[in-house]
Amino acid sequence: MSDALARPAAAGASAPPRSNAVVAVLALAGIVVSLMQTLVIPIVPELPKLLDAPASDTAWAVTATLLAAAVATPVVGRLGDMVGKRRMLLVSIVLLVTGSVVCALADSLVPMIVGRALQGLSAAVVPLGISILRDTVSAEKLAGSTAVMSASLGVGGALGLPTAAFIADRWDWHILFWTSAALGVVALLLVLMFVPESKNRVGGRFDLVGSLGLSAGLVTLLLAVSKGADWGWTSGTTLGLGTAAVVILGAWGVWELKSEQPLVDLRTTAKTQVLFTNLASIALGFSMFAMSLVLPQLLQLPEQTGYGLGRSMMTVGLVLAPQGFVMMVMSAVSAKITKAKGPKVTLMIGALIVAAGYALNIALMSEVWHLVLVSCIIGAGVGFTYGAMPALIMGAVDPSQTGAANSLNTLMRSLGTSFASAIAGVVLAQMTTDFGGYALPSENGFKVVMAIGAGAALLAFLLATFIPKRKAVPAEPAAADEAEEATPVRA
Repeated sequence: MSDALARPAAAGASAPPRSNAVVAVLALAGIVVSLMQTLVIPIVPELPKLLDAPASDTAWAVTATLLAAAVATPVVGRLGDMVGKRRMLLVSIVLLVTGSVVCALADSLVPMIVGRALQGLSAAVVPLGISILRDTVSAEKLAGSTAVMSASLGVGGALGLPTAAFIADRWDWHILFWTSAALGVVALLLVLMFVPESKNRVGGRFDLVGSLGLSAGLVTLLLAVSKGADWGWTSGTTLGLGTAAVVILGAWGVWELKSEQPLVDLRTTAKTQVLFTNLASIALGFSMFAMSLVLPQLLQLPEQTGYGLGRSMMTVGLVLAPQGFVMMVMSAVSAKITKAKGPKVTLMIGALIVAAGYALNIALMSEVWHLVLVSCIIGAGVGFTYGAMPALIMGAVDPSQTGAANSLNTLMRSLGTSFASAIAGVVLAQMTTDFGGYALPSENGFKVVMAIGAGAALLAFLLATFIPKRKAVPAEPAAADEAEEATPVRA
């Protein structure tokens, strides 16, 4: 383990009050960014009419965000280590606000795609926030603070859907993005007021070639995965992009190993603890997103199908909303288990809870309360895993690599969600039932996707068993909290 996993806090010492404000502000910023991801979901079916464009083109309003987030997360994380995590956090929030304003002013496809891409560039806020916590929060509070910050992703996503559905039903759709912009401004001002800049900076030269190589590799890979169903999985475009991704990422890996100041330190990434945490993150990202694909469809399909519940998008949001609060509550529980048993145990428990939630969903899917129960169980498991993964990453890397390492872990989860969307899409497209001349996903199709989600969670559990068992949770560098009150927060 890195020798930068600092000394424990002095006996009887407590973090200054400002640290609580730092945690609250960073968690709020995480919630605002995750809100952006679900804000557009209620209006996706209406985008062709709203933007006067074909559905195949308006789908880029979602795809652009995915691609921008994948590119920005590792790059911004590395820049945070180099020039300052708070500085890059502010840049990310400014991009979110800018993208929201562009979308709020948009009445055609191109500005909407541009705005959504700018919003996607803010995706590094959560890993940057976790990295800032390592530098500013006392050792005794770090596990709990990290878990709360991680859970902000789930809370924002859970609250975003009912909020967006409520706004879209009652007001002009542009209000969605004005709301996002306003929340972004609030988060920006609070960060300026309460969040200090980390003293841990590595400086040096930015790996521009590595950044371009990784970006090109991720874009080609995610385009093949996310658009493969539309283009055809055996089409020349899909296969060509997939092949290009393998070649580009392979060449990028060679470059990174030879670079003196790489964008991603692959040797650190190959450490057992980091490697298996990232692999488990892919599996968990896959598992967690499967629920987001299945439950809304089950709730909205007509009751006449025999398994659909015929509910509105607002009901979908209300059913999924409790999951976010469960995540937040469980994040505190997971922090206690991490302190007592280590983050590896917490991750394994969380993976088993997620798997149990999917298994229960196969048996219980005929009533609204069934889906509320299942989403809360899966949310509890997610609350455990979201808190454990950053702790495992930070327990194995030097503080100078925290931003890049946490960002890469976030990217691994995003890759898992992309693979889940593709595979679930294939399953549901193949396993259909006829309903009034229309092909709808069958009940067995949903059960297969849930079984795959449970299997992915069990795979994450298996991968976690290879992580070395260590109880230590990384502490802040020397006297970070003690110096906090004496150091003015720069705006």
